[in-house]
Amino acid sequence: MHAALTEAGDTAGHVGHADPPTEHASLTLRRVDRSFGWLVDAPGAFLVVAEVVLNFTGVMARFVFNHPLEWTDELISTGFLWLTMFGAAGALRRREHMRMTTLVSLAPAKLQPALNALGLLAPLLLLLLLIHPAITYAVNQWTVQTPILELPDTYRAAAMPVGIILMIGASLLRLARFSWRDIAAAAGVLAVIAISLYAVSPSLIAIGNDNLMVFFVALLAAGVLSGVPIAFCFGLSTAAYLLCTSTTPLAVIAGSMDQGMSAVILLAIPLFILLGHLIVSTRMAAAIVEFLTALLGHVRGGLSYVLLGAVLLVSGISGAKTADLAAVAPILVPEMKRRDIHPGEIVSLLATSGAMAETIPPSIVLIIIGSVTGVSISALFTGGLLPGIILAIALALVARTRTATEHALPPRPSTRIIARRFWIALPALALPFVIRFAVMDGVATATEVSTVGVVYALLVGLLIYRQFEWHRLYPMLVETAALAGAILFIIGSATSMGWALTQSNFSQAIATFLSAVPGGRYGFLAATIVVMILLGSVLEGIPAMVLFGPLLFPIAQSYGINQVHYAVVLILAMGMGLFAPPFGLGYYAASSIARISPDEGLRRIWPYLGALLAGLILVAAVPWFSTGFLGK
Repeated sequence: MHAALTEAGDTAGHVGHADPPTEHASLTLRRVDRSFGWLVDAPGAFLVVAEVVLNFTGVMARFVFNHPLEWTDELISTGFLWLTMFGAAGALRRREHMRMTTLVSLAPAKLQPALNALGLLAPLLLLLLLIHPAITYAVNQWTVQTPILELPDTYRAAAMPVGIILMIGASLLRLARFSWRDIAAAAGVLAVIAISLYAVSPSLIAIGNDNLMVFFVALLAAGVLSGVPIAFCFGLSTAAYLLCTSTTPLAVIAGSMDQGMSAVILLAIPLFILLGHLIVSTRMAAAIVEFLTALLGHVRGGLSYVLLGAVLLVSGISGAKTADLAAVAPILVPEMKRRDIHPGEIVSLLATSGAMAETIPPSIVLIIIGSVTGVSISALFTGGLLPGIILAIALALVARTRTATEHALPPRPSTRIIARRFWIALPALALPFVIRFAVMDGVATATEVSTVGVVYALLVGLLIYRQFEWHRLYPMLVETAALAGAILFIIGSATSMGWALTQSNFSQAIATFLSAVPGGRYGFLAATIVVMILLGSVLEGIPAMVLFGPLLFPIAQSYGINQVHYAVVLILAMGMGLFAPPFGLGYYAASSIARISPDEGLRRIWPYLGALLAGLILVAAVPWFSTGFLGK
C-alpha cells in the first residue's frame, strides 16, 4: 500500500477564513500550474518509457543474443535518479507524497488551512536548506567518471538539485492557493521551533545521545502527526540534528539521499507500478477475477474466497498493494453488496487482504528491504509466498462465518463455462508464476523480470485481449513516475536519517535495549511484532522498513534468526499496522477504493485483524514457513 498515503484533505484546507483569489488570479494560477505540470510530468513519463526500453534492450542482448550491453546499465543508472527527482516533484505538485492526515482531518475547521499550509512550508524549508549542498555535491561528482562511457557523474548527480528546484516551484504554486494568514501562522510555528532549537542547542549538545529523543522522536512525531509529508519529516529531523549538535555539513544529507535512491535494484519499483496499471488497462486482472468467480462464486461465502484469491494472484504481478486492491475491488464489491454482505465486512476483508499480501512476490516492500539490508531478493521472494498463503487461509476461515449470507446464491456454472473462463484468464494467470519462478530460480533479476512483465502485459493486452486504454497511457506513465518518486524520495531521506542515527551510536542503544527483552529470540520477535505494528500505523511501511530494517537485522542475526524469516515477520507486522484503524492509512485507502465509509468497518475489522495476528504468530513461531523452500 503506497499510493494511498496522498496528501488527502488538502483541498479541505481552503475552507473557512482562507481568502479566495480573484477570478483572474485563479485563472492565471491554473495556467501556470498546468504549464508547470507539463514541465515536470512529461520528462517523468518519458523517463519511465526510456527505462523500460533500455532495460528490455539489455535483457534481449543478454538472454537472446548472449552479448550483454554494459553501457545500458550506465544510462539506466543515470536516468533512474532523474526519474526519481522528476517523479518526486510531480508527486509534490499532485499532493501524492505520503503523509498522515488522520489528525489533521479531526482538527477544527478553522485550524485545518494552517495545518495544510504547514504541510507545504515545512518541505519548502528543507528544500531551501538542501539546494546549495545538493549543487555542491553534484559539482564535486565531476571528477568521478563512469567506467564504460566515461561520463562525469555530475550528469547523474545533477538530477538532485534540478529536482529540488522543481519541488520548490511546486511548493510555491500550491502555497499560492492559501491565504496569507494561514501561511503566516504556519511560518510562525516553524520559526518558533527553529529559534527554540537554536537557543537550547548548547544544552542539547551537553546531554549527549539523549538529544536523539528530541530530534528523532519528539520533532519527528510532531511533524508526522501534524500532516507534514513523511519523507520531509525525516529530512528536517536529520537537518535539525546536524545543525544544532554538530559541525557536519548538510552536503552529507545530499550524499546519503543520492546513495539511498540510486540502487539500480530499486528500478523494479516504478516498473512493477507500471505493470500494475497495465494489468488493469488490458483487462488481465478482470480475467483473473472472472475465472475465480466462476470457480467459487456459487458457494456460500464464495465471493470472499474470490477476493482473497484474486488479491493473492494479482499481488504476484504488480507488487503495489493499492494497485492490487484497485484492480480487484471494482469488479467484486458491487456483487458482494448485491448479495447483502454488510459493507463493513467487505471493507474489512479488502483492507486485511492488503496486509495479507505484503509478502507475496514481487512485493515492492520485499524489494526495498532486500536493497537496504543486503538480503537476497530471490530468497525473499521464495520465503514470502507461503506466509502470505497462511494468512489468506486464516482470513478465509473468518470470512466464511462473517460474509456468508442467506441470500439466494447463483447456480454453479457448467464445467464448460469454467473451462472457458480459465482459457480466457490463462495468459493473465501465467504472468505471476513466470515472475516468481524467474526470480526465485535466479534466471533473472527483479528489475529484468519487471521489464519483461511490462512488455508481456502490453503484448497480451494488444494481441490476445485486444483491449488497451490508449487515452490512459500518458496519465499512467505520469502516475507511475509520481508514485515511484514519492517512494524513492522516502528511501533517500530515510537513508540520510539512518546515517545520522548510526553515527550517533543509536543502533547500539537499540541493540542494548532489545538484548534486555526477556524470552531470547522469541521475546525479540514478539517485541519486533509490537513495534512494527505501531510504526506501520504511524510511519507507513516503507519509511519504517528503510529506517529500522538496517538497525534491527544485525540484532536478529545475533539471536540466530534467519534473515528471510525475520524480514517476513517484520513486513507482515508492518502490514497489520498499516491496514488497521484508527491510524492505519491503508485502511482508509481500502475504504476509498471500495467506496465504503471507513466508519462501516471500524467495529467489524477486529476479527480479521485477529486472524492476521494469529497467522503472524504462527509464522514467527515456525521459521520453516519462511525458510523451508530456500534450500541449503
